[in-house]
Formats: sequence, C-alpha cells, structure tokens
Amino acid sequence: MNSKGNLDDFYERFQQQLKESQNWPGLFMFKFIVNSNSHQIDKLKDLFNNPSEGVSLVNSSKNKFQSLTITIEMKSPLEVIAIYKKASEFEGVIIL
Repeated sequence: MNSKGNLDDFYERFQQQLKESQNWPGLFMFKFIVNSNSHQIDKLKDLFNNPSEGVSLVNSSKNKFQSLTITIEMKSPLEVIAIYKKASEFEGVIIL
C-alpha cells in the first residue's frame, strides 16, 4: 500500500475516533511544536483566522522550541482534519 493510502486510512480512523469521543460542534484543542526561530507560528494562527482567545504560546526550557496550543470551536471532525492536513504541509511543524 502506498503512503497516500496509509494516510487516507489514518484520517478515516481519526475521523471515527473524533465522532465517538466528543459532541459536535464543540471545543477542540490543537497543539503544534515549532522551532523558536521559525515563522510557522503566524502561518498556523492564520489557519484559524488569527483567534484572539484560546491561544497559548510556550517556549521550551532552552528556548529552542515553541509550543502553540489553540482551543477553538469546531463544527465537525472533518473541519478538524482539514486543519491538520493544511498544517502538515508546513515545514518543521510537529503536530501533536
């Protein structure tokens, strides 16, 4: 099986888990790790239309990395997956 097939399977399972794990629409917490000197934080925030609330940015102990957490109202598991797919295209972003 190719990697696209594996990725499609992953997102199908993830969608099912999201459906079963919480009510929709509802709050969902996204978490990303980036290098501190990266400009990816702004690009990630753009995915959410630069929210003013529910955003936390924390530096690692040696300031090499930053952790971005965004808790935001999402309409459905498909909306969550769309964000993750877009974020996965950004170089140097670790999705948790």
